[in-house]
Amino acid sequence: MSIAERYPAVVVGGGPAGLATSAELRRRNIGHVVLERGAAAGHSWMHFYDSLTLHTGKHLSTLPGLPFGRRVPLFPTRRDFVAYLHRYVEVLELPVETNSAVTALDRHGDAWLVRTANGAVTARDVVVATGIASQPRTPVVPGRERYRGRVMHSIDYRRPEGFAGRRVLVVGVGNSGGEIASELAHAGANVTVAVRSGANVVPLQIAGVPIQYLAFAMRRLPIGARRGIATAMGKLTELRRGKPVLPKPSHGVLDSIPLIGFHLVDAIRAGLVQVRTGLAEFTETGVRFTDGVEEPFDDVIFATGFTAALAPLGGLVRTDAKGFAIRTDRVTSADQAHLYFVGHTYDATGGLYNISRDAGLAAERIAATSGVRAAA
Repeated sequence: MSIAERYPAVVVGGGPAGLATSAELRRRNIGHVVLERGAAAGHSWMHFYDSLTLHTGKHLSTLPGLPFGRRVPLFPTRRDFVAYLHRYVEVLELPVETNSAVTALDRHGDAWLVRTANGAVTARDVVVATGIASQPRTPVVPGRERYRGRVMHSIDYRRPEGFAGRRVLVVGVGNSGGEIASELAHAGANVTVAVRSGANVVPLQIAGVPIQYLAFAMRRLPIGARRGIATAMGKLTELRRGKPVLPKPSHGVLDSIPLIGFHLVDAIRAGLVQVRTGLAEFTETGVRFTDGVEEPFDDVIFATGFTAALAPLGGLVRTDAKGFAIRTDRVTSADQAHLYFVGHTYDATGGLYNISRDAGLAAERIAATSGVRAAA
């Protein structure tokens, strides 16, 4: 790339959010380039743990303009989704520049200067679609420096081989933590999960219908009606499966993304996974929990989530309590003109569904101020 290159728009990130945005920009005849840090589109998805399977159904997990193939199961695997992303680029002929990690975004007169390891480009509009996978969140736990075991984040976990017989602590019971803990336990590891604030657990599907589809159908109901349905579903689940084995959090099932599916719950009931309170500190050989219990562990895996990857923006935007850029609507920066964010909306309807929705909104905002007429 040359410093002289200028585009109407630049999309930062070639994962689902960036590719969906590219497709929507292309449909509106808006010239642009997608800058992807990896050697191929979907770089982050190519490096998630092998057994990852979407807990959102394929009908609400597609990107604009291309459905999954008929042979793809209702809940696509990581391999299915990576193949879909690569096909998406090829079929829609998206302008993806790989090995182009963006190092900085700066205002340059009335445009954006986008710096990469290969040079820089300028653009009137920038869409930040960098997702969260490159920004794992690991809490600071006292005593980390004296612990002699292995510590990793869930983003670094690939497969259970090599963990059999080892004492493994998984910190956090979100969806990644639940899946990894269950997988390791069934592969012969001695697994404990540390649960700081509890977890709401919901079934993956009800009567063969993905729970996400039900959440999508309920989204326009009044909040009181949705809470009532969620409460009834919780009571029915408890009647069918027994009392919860994980602590109940202070927040309701509608207030944050729940643990979807009973893989971890079943492993706990079977005695394959132990449950402890939150971490207080590391010791030389393990950890001490907040209830004072101390146990040895060979490995500690932090499944403590992610935050938005906004480092290239420096201090140009403000962020909310969860680390996402503050916006005036779902996609438009509250701090900078001609700056948009796709992949920053997460709720029970699914991250991929929200990406498809927000990609179209961002492209509409850009088209409305560019004077370019959309394709028929």
